[in-house]
Amino acid sequence: MITLIQYERLHRMLPVLQHASPQMQRELLAAAIFARIPAGKDVFVEGDSIDAIALLLSGVVRVYKIGETGREITLYRFGYGESCILTANAILSRQSFPAIATVEKDAEAILVPADSFRLWVSRYEAWRDFVFDLFAQRLASVIAVVEEVAFRRMDGRVAALLLSRGQAHNPITITHQEIASELGSSREVISRLLEDFASRGMIRTRRGAIDILNFEELQESAVL
Repeated sequence: MITLIQYERLHRMLPVLQHASPQMQRELLAAAIFARIPAGKDVFVEGDSIDAIALLLSGVVRVYKIGETGREITLYRFGYGESCILTANAILSRQSFPAIATVEKDAEAILVPADSFRLWVSRYEAWRDFVFDLFAQRLASVIAVVEEVAFRRMDGRVAALLLSRGQAHNPITITHQEIASELGSSREVISRLLEDFASRGMIRTRRGAIDILNFEELQESAVL
């Protein structure tokens, strides 16, 4: 059971609760659990059975896959007011989790038990609409990842990632391996591309950091 203060935080965060019936709100208040999850902790790993779904009040969770070669690729992230489509799918299909979900920034979450999640989907229209919206949003982001991997050159993808991160913080605190893991490539390929960007005066690489020197030229590379 969560406290009224925790429920009020969740209520402000999720529009679904503003349209939920009093009965559903009472059931959620009684069934849900509040949790703090530190950065670096795996919420689920591939093959786990799912006993609850997390609705994030704070923090960020990265969901990714690891291939047979050991390469990683990020499927999506979710944060404040969001949840995980793969968790929802595993609960509804009663299957195991097909990826890895790791907390990147210390998180606070409301955990809804799997049995309650399934029951509310069949019982309450507001909750059902929330789940369908979740699927629609995340499916679009996963399709975008597939399109990036299948149809876009790696140098354009690296440039786009640097631009995205650099708009918030420059220099960017990131390693070659972290970029490779994010994009589903190898460290060697990423290092070669970064060396090329540096030789063209677009960036400067340092240990654990990258300075963007020319946003305009990097933007031109990002559209490739």
